[in-house]
Amino acid sequence: MEKVVKFLKEVRAEGTKVTWPSKDELVGSTIVTVMTTIIVSAFIAVVDQSLVAIFKLVFGG
Repeated sequence: MEKVVKFLKEVRAEGTKVTWPSKDELVGSTIVTVMTTIIVSAFIAVVDQSLVAIFKLVFGG
């Protein structure tokens, strides 16, 4: 039990050292993440559809 209490105290101490992002930074990071996800998803969809078309041409379909 003593180790658990020590651990929790250390966790709390480390938590106070964390630098939390501001609201503007958080919103900016979220927008970048969403846009990157959309762009990568669109790229994968285009590559997938291209490969399907190529395979149909090569193997018939």
